[in-house]
Amino acid sequence: MVRLTPDERRRQLLGIGLRMFVDKPVQEVSIDAVAAEAGISRGLLFHYFPTKTAYHQAVVAAAGRRFLRNARPDDGATGEVALEQVTRRFIEQIRRRRAFYVALVFGQGPVSIPTPEGEEEFATTLRARLADLVIERCGYAAAARPVVHAWVAYVEDRAIESSADASNVEVTALVAHCTRALEALQETPTQRPRVPLP
Repeated sequence: MVRLTPDERRRQLLGIGLRMFVDKPVQEVSIDAVAAEAGISRGLLFHYFPTKTAYHQAVVAAAGRRFLRNARPDDGATGEVALEQVTRRFIEQIRRRRAFYVALVFGQGPVSIPTPEGEEEFATTLRARLADLVIERCGYAAAARPVVHAWVAYVEDRAIESSADASNVEVTALVAHCTRALEALQETPTQRPRVPLP
């Protein structure tokens, strides 16, 4: 057995869980299989995660952090460039792994347990963090947060639906539509243009 620091072992166990979670619902990620792949006993795994639910929760949280990292715009990108990058990366991740994303955000059991920090369910927390990323990097005022948060849910829905749609809407057209939708939501109701669907 390779001796790892506690932080290294914890990261290793989460990495194994993340790989397994891509192919199956998190509730089906076997503690015994994770421990065997890590070369440790089941009991030692429970030293790092006190229960199976706690382990599954930590895997889901790690998947969410990875998703957010992959959605971030390039360093130095701001404004419209950053918005286009965040929107494209968000949509592409969902379309690439639709079943995984749906399980991550809408799954049953451990997936929808509140995060360790808080009160909100995971889907709400992920959307809130994406909204914060858009506000922080794309130049929107903090007062726009409710609109940006709702827009994130809209983009999520469009990405999920388009990835299941036989017509397979092209990503670039979907990104352009979604960025225009956010711009339209920022305008006053009397000036708001209709945003045609791609």
